[in-house]
Amino acid sequence: MGAVWSTIGTYAIVFSVGGALCAIAELLIVRTKLTPARILVIFLIVGIALEAVGVYDAILEVCQAGVSVPIVGFGAALAKGSIEAARSGGFLGAFSGGLIRTAYGVGAAIVMSYIVTLVFSPKTK
Repeated sequence: MGAVWSTIGTYAIVFSVGGALCAIAELLIVRTKLTPARILVIFLIVGIALEAVGVYDAILEVCQAGVSVPIVGFGAALAKGSIEAARSGGFLGAFSGGLIRTAYGVGAAIVMSYIVTLVFSPKTK
């Protein structure tokens, strides 16, 4: 029974953190003149900054998928890949490391997008 409560607690944390990030984005859309694209870039840069400072892993340990699935996690993955590649491959590794680390996720998104276009018939407006 303890495992069930642990799982429910994990889901509650993930849902709360992910919901809070969405609420922050929604508040930025409603209360400011920022476009959704600019808000996305802000979240991406926040993830990069958290990884660069070294606190993202601690936040990830507590918040789990609530912080890793949104764009903040993508920014942190880009930064982590660049930092690791720069340490092992030098200056040029900083440019390729982020792309190498996130290539799987980007590739999966492209394939899934293509599958969705085969199932549904997209129309431009």
